[in-house]
Order: sequence, then structure tokens, then C-alpha cells
Amino acid sequence: MTVAEIREQIEDYIDQIPPDHLGSVLDFVAFLADRNSEHATEEYEVELAKQEYRSGDFLTLEEYHSQGSK
Repeated sequence: MTVAEIREQIEDYIDQIPPDHLGSVLDFVAFLADRNSEHATEEYEVELAKQEYRSGDFLTLEEYHSQGSK
């Protein structure tokens, strides 16, 4: 099934939902979108940390603590 077909099927189901339940559908879709966004951000941050580690562009724990006491 293509993305277009899936979207069309979702729209068909949404058209069958009573208007007073559409708010719940919106909340659920927003939850899914936010969860995906948070996951993508976490993956990006992990990849960035790996790159910094490989390049040596990071602070040791001791260096981090000594900066806080300046």
C-alpha cells in the first residue's frame, strides 16, 4: 500500500467519525507526531555526541566540573 493510499484510507475513516470524537482523533495524531519528533531529536543528539566523541571534541568529567568552579 502506498503512502497516498494509506492517507486516503485514513481520511475515509476520519469521515466516518462523529464530530464530537474528532478532538480525540486530533489529540492522538498530535501525540504520534510529537513522539516521532522527540525520537528524531534524540537520535540526532546521540549521533552528534558520537561525532564529538570520535573527533575528541568533548570535555572529560573532571574538565566539566572544573569549569563550574571558575
